[in-house]
Amino acid sequence: MSWVTVIWSMIAAACLTLAAVHLLDWYRNRAAWPWPSLAFSLMAVATAAFVFCELSMLRAQTPEAFGTALRWAHVPLWLSLVSLAGFVWLYLKAGRPWLGWSFVGLCTISLLLNFLVGTNLNYRAITAVHCSPFLGEPVCAAAGVPNPWLLLAQLSILVLIIFVADASIIAWRRGDRGKVLRVGGSTIFFLLASAAVLFWGNIEARIAISLSFLGIVVLTAYELSHEALRASQLVLELHESEQQVTQAADAANLGIWARDLARNEIWASAKWRELFGFTPMERLDRERMLQKVHPDDRDAVRHALADAASGEGGYELEFRTLLADGSVRWIAAQGQAEFDTTGRPVRTRGACSDITARKQTEQEMLRLRQEIAHVGRVSVMGQLASALAHEINQPLGGILRNAEAATLYLQHVSPDLDEIRAIIDDIRKDDQRAGAVIDRMRALLKRQDIDKRPLDVGEVLSDVVALVRPDATARHVKLDLEIESDVPRVNGDRVHLQQVLLNLISNGMDAIDEASKTVRRIVVSARRDGAQAVEIAVSDSGSGIPADRLEQIFGSFFSTKPKGMGMGLSISRTLVEALGGRLWAENRDGGGANFRLTLPLSR
Repeated sequence: MSWVTVIWSMIAAACLTLAAVHLLDWYRNRAAWPWPSLAFSLMAVATAAFVFCELSMLRAQTPEAFGTALRWAHVPLWLSLVSLAGFVWLYLKAGRPWLGWSFVGLCTISLLLNFLVGTNLNYRAITAVHCSPFLGEPVCAAAGVPNPWLLLAQLSILVLIIFVADASIIAWRRGDRGKVLRVGGSTIFFLLASAAVLFWGNIEARIAISLSFLGIVVLTAYELSHEALRASQLVLELHESEQQVTQAADAANLGIWARDLARNEIWASAKWRELFGFTPMERLDRERMLQKVHPDDRDAVRHALADAASGEGGYELEFRTLLADGSVRWIAAQGQAEFDTTGRPVRTRGACSDITARKQTEQEMLRLRQEIAHVGRVSVMGQLASALAHEINQPLGGILRNAEAATLYLQHVSPDLDEIRAIIDDIRKDDQRAGAVIDRMRALLKRQDIDKRPLDVGEVLSDVVALVRPDATARHVKLDLEIESDVPRVNGDRVHLQQVLLNLISNGMDAIDEASKTVRRIVVSARRDGAQAVEIAVSDSGSGIPADRLEQIFGSFFSTKPKGMGMGLSISRTLVEALGGRLWAENRDGGGANFRLTLPLSR
């Protein structure tokens, strides 16, 4: 039995086995960029090829055979050394690139000279081959004329050692001392040993450099395996943590999910799948998730996820989902996008909860507030009834007088038809005037749900002012309307907006009565507020609001009036917020109060 052949074959087999294991690891996880595993696999394969070349040298019986084997041994040696440099740079994440590229350049030039000058890079000419016994059989070594270009190869090895030492120092200072000792220290030691055998001195190597390179491969494989074991342990710990988080999320009625942006794959907990109506084994991706969202909310969800991935990072929104039975479920969602070191989004995580019950409660509360608002409108109409009766009596009296005049004209033998036509036209106008007053009262008294639609601000304010003006005249309050020319249409509900304005104007007149001011004036104004809203203000000349009550007055059942219910301003704020706006109060310079509300523009 040839022990040399067995041992060197076992060395090659060990290298190839380790290369296969880590090459498979790289292939399965290449999306995570495990490039050190690829560099190690190339180095191990090259080392195995070098072992077979070296075995050929040990078996060579002639100078020609030895020189040929040594010449071709430089090819796997080049690949092994270059892969080693790449592994050190990738694994330690350190080293000066110019040193690494200098080594690669020198090593590549040495490989070319190996085929162009002399027998090989080591010898210009091999003069003899002599054999010595080893493990019970003869192994061969060569003697001959050294090649002066060997100095270039020696320089490349020196640069590689400097590169590894530099990378090790940087990693040591960074705190990765275990990696430095296992990778950097062992690599420098075995490089020095193999270089001494291969390049320096007239050493006739009977036991050649395969054992040195095997040492590098084994220690490097151990380091990678150590990292793999740590990764496996981390996976187990993460799995346990994931189970704990899932249990906590289920206890809080939360569904959690994570989306891999590169693969467009979604992992989700069982609760999240239940919220969206997915089966436990159904494949998830972005489009399938969006198909579960209500069509009216789908664009908002899509834009929120896109904005988070584009750089904003987080999102928070509420939307509806459609279930298989046609029912609607409200979902509150919040999440965060994660980015790699280059700023590229790689993952999105989030949590969702069912807020259907809360939304139903909010809708019920809004309905009750609308009921109270309806009662308030009826109460206000009772206060305005006398003034409105006077306004209606005027057109009715005009109709009666015109009808009597028309009767007298018709009694003539030759009635004046032009005059009769004018009288009929006056009757029609008075009738329309009375009808408009009645229509405004009917619309305001009518109970209805919120119906958002584009509204002309000037038209709405004019209707309200026309409705309130008789009462203002009776109370000796001057009511002015100021609308800027560039006020656009808003998105709102006509009746609810009229109710809010009517309540604010009535409160303003009450404040003027309580203050007993000589200047009795209310101004209703409208102007554009930026690019997204219109601001409407009701300003009175009363005594103003105490500073500590500017926000209290919007609370339920809080009133400054002796007989007030304390619901008018609370309902008004609720109605404005339901229309997508806001309502607040502030004091005017010189006395009086401003009530301001904003409404979104119509799109």
